[in-house]
Amino acid sequence: MPRLETITKDNVEAACRVSVRPDQEKFSSPVAWSLAEAYAQPEVAWPRLIVEGDEIVGFLMGFFDIVWDPARPDDRRSGLWRLNIAAAHQGRGYGRFAVQAVRDEARRRGHDRVYTTWDPGPDGPERFYLKLGFQLTGETSGDEVVGVHSTH
Repeated sequence: MPRLETITKDNVEAACRVSVRPDQEKFSSPVAWSLAEAYAQPEVAWPRLIVEGDEIVGFLMGFFDIVWDPARPDDRRSGLWRLNIAAAHQGRGYGRFAVQAVRDEARRRGHDRVYTTWDPGPDGPERFYLKLGFQLTGETSGDEVVGVHSTH
């Protein structure tokens, strides 16, 4: 059964070695980049390793209570910021586990929705997110589309 672990001085190097398939690299940031963003924004970032047994199989980073639109400071959102499942471990349900873990944490924190963004291109992760129940909001964030999912 997979579980989440916090990133520590003992596992940070292994975390940074998590890499997706080469054809997916354009759709995700390296774990080291995500950890740098988490370090710079600790009040909203929630980085975690996905571990099965004693093996790191992926990385996720949630975000909680960010102001989505500076023009609307009351529009605070939470969700999945990053998801990197190691190339050798894809197709085994770890991505689904990661999304559910963020939904559970958001619900625990009192949120009824989670958001994520993705590249809408033909090789991107859109099918994955839609299959898990995310719905397009009609919004964009940069070049990416925004999806929303209930935490219930």
